[in-house]
Amino acid sequence: MGLPAKLVRAQLHIMKPIAANLSLEATRKGQDKLGEIMEAIHRRDVFEREHDFGAFQGAWLMPKDERRQGVILYLHGGGYTCGSLEYAKGFAATLADECGVRVFCAAYRLAPEHRYPAALDDALEAYRYLLKKGYPARQILLCGESAGGGLIYALCLRLRAEKLPLPCGLIAISPWSDLTQSGESYVTNRDVDPSMTKELLDFYAKCYADDPAIPYCSPLFGDLRGFPPSLLFVGGDEVMLDDTRRLHAALQKAGCDSQMVIAPERWHAYVLYYLSENMSDFDTINTFLTRVLSPAKKLRWMRLDNAAKIYPAAKRRGWTNYFRLSATLNEPVDTKILSAALDVTVRRFPSIAVRLRRGAFWYYLEQIPKAPPIEEDRSYPLVHVPFDDVRKCAFRVLVYHERIAVEFFHAVTDGTGGMIFLKTLVAEYLCQRYGISIPAEHGVLGRLEDPSEEEMEDSFLRYAGNVHASRKESTAYQLSGTLEPDGFLNLTTLMVPVDAVRKCAKEHHVSVTELLAAAMMKAICELQAEQTPRRRHRKPVKVLLPVNLRQMFPSRTLRNFASYVTPEVDPRLGDYTFDEICRVVHYRMGLENDPRMMGAKIATNVASERSPVLRVMPLFIKNAAMRVVFDMVGEIKSCLCLSNLGRVELPEAMAPYVERMDFIIGVPAKAHYNCGVVSWNGTMNVNFIRNVREPELESHFYRVLHRLGLPVKAESNQRR
Repeated sequence: MGLPAKLVRAQLHIMKPIAANLSLEATRKGQDKLGEIMEAIHRRDVFEREHDFGAFQGAWLMPKDERRQGVILYLHGGGYTCGSLEYAKGFAATLADECGVRVFCAAYRLAPEHRYPAALDDALEAYRYLLKKGYPARQILLCGESAGGGLIYALCLRLRAEKLPLPCGLIAISPWSDLTQSGESYVTNRDVDPSMTKELLDFYAKCYADDPAIPYCSPLFGDLRGFPPSLLFVGGDEVMLDDTRRLHAALQKAGCDSQMVIAPERWHAYVLYYLSENMSDFDTINTFLTRVLSPAKKLRWMRLDNAAKIYPAAKRRGWTNYFRLSATLNEPVDTKILSAALDVTVRRFPSIAVRLRRGAFWYYLEQIPKAPPIEEDRSYPLVHVPFDDVRKCAFRVLVYHERIAVEFFHAVTDGTGGMIFLKTLVAEYLCQRYGISIPAEHGVLGRLEDPSEEEMEDSFLRYAGNVHASRKESTAYQLSGTLEPDGFLNLTTLMVPVDAVRKCAKEHHVSVTELLAAAMMKAICELQAEQTPRRRHRKPVKVLLPVNLRQMFPSRTLRNFASYVTPEVDPRLGDYTFDEICRVVHYRMGLENDPRMMGAKIATNVASERSPVLRVMPLFIKNAAMRVVFDMVGEIKSCLCLSNLGRVELPEAMAPYVERMDFIIGVPAKAHYNCGVVSWNGTMNVNFIRNVREPELESHFYRVLHRLGLPVKAESNQRR
């Protein structure tokens, strides 16, 4: 909703004689206040990030509804003497919101303290900054009003002299292109212009330059040949009308593409006032952006990756496959700041910030238009998510005191991709809350960077081998217990010093993951022996160990890209010592944790997906078939999943704020246990989750660790 033109014009008439007698300091304060008002109109729809150049300041204004690629470099007006960063952010926020594109505004140094060429030098530095950020010139558009409108053309002259690529387009609003004020409109519009006078502009010109006629100050007199397309706006009543008309004529004479909009009865830089009667100007701007910068993009959609296709098909009335990652900070979480940080983060992760959609032949993922609301955490993790909610958003962010948790539908990503999302979200939150700078390293992605196609690829299709692996596996022993009647999930966390675990693993000649797997298998063997005294009635003990394929194949995907190894011992053959189980796990991992073996496993799954019969089969038939396959060869082939994400690494600036990290896998559809492991700050957290009352497995696992000499601290959730 814009402002009425008559009201604004009346106010400008009242202020004109007052403004003519104000000091420069008072004028600057008034202009900055105008910028604050403009920004307030769009504050809920954009987020900002400031950048310090040393000599001057800049800021990113990014729309929550980002619809275009590329960036607008906005240079503000103010006669080269007025306009702080707060003023610049005002119209930058308007552009970002109305056009759905990122805007970077540069609050260049001001005259008379910093005369020509300070403003031009700073504009050039801001342009170089965008190039270094990875934006090609064809994705950079310049925009400016008044002095900033002239400055964008002076910048193009300077870019050409520096042999740098020119931007893709120029939008100038009432550009001050002639600092000598030689146009006729300075006389003819003197009495009808409600806001600007020639005398004031003469003062500004003297503050800025010794020779205002040089092209770098008055680009109207420069060589404009080869300039990119221009869109010019000007008020029909302003004294600077001829600056725009003559610039338009000069551009066309130089063979450039130029479009000019003259708004009758409007004043200097009228577009900035967001007038109700002239909202169509933003339609004109958007049409221009579509032509020269980038078209407005539709929501991205993606096919499910090869591993993800089973999860929607295998859903149950009370079960969907989710997992959880969380970071506990050293202070309570501010949910408003976290919500703003989530707005930034979801734009960086278009393959994770999605919802599940149903097609005729396959499910697919569609990017969500905005971030979901922050939720309050429950008394237990991974509370069931109805499938209809997955169709709205396939992840959720929850807060409890100092803890930030993200729960992901497994069809969207795996533990590695989820951890990168969580790290990046927490980094953005810390930056916004404490004003610190956290670099893009150790799994924290640059929040202002555009996502790459590699991050969104289905790497299974890329690395499928030529030989298929067999799917034949024996059925494993299934843990049992008394189901919680209301769906409550019991969480038990065993905390072990990382150094002690490493030392123990080294003593047994295995890796940390292999040691944990052997301890888990030993615990299950002992539990089964108690529950099934007759040896011949016992079943194989198997633990499913996920393998991050990114460590085996060069891939940057943030989607699912993991396989598994399932070590096995058969208690019917006799008892196994812990060292014997360690050797079984170690040799099984050595045999299968190999690119050729994993490639064969991938090929087996991909072959099914590529089947011509399966492709044309309606989705409801596919779902029924895949659910049967899942029930036959899925969960029953192992006792539980033990997933170890390893040691978390964080940027040095971020680490002091994070007290704890946790990784929790949801309970299976029919089985009762799962186990997620992650290490941070010297402590390994082993998280058992179960939907049965009896903590039998945790107790046996604790005893195995105790016998190994490992100090263990335990905690669990409690019913409220």
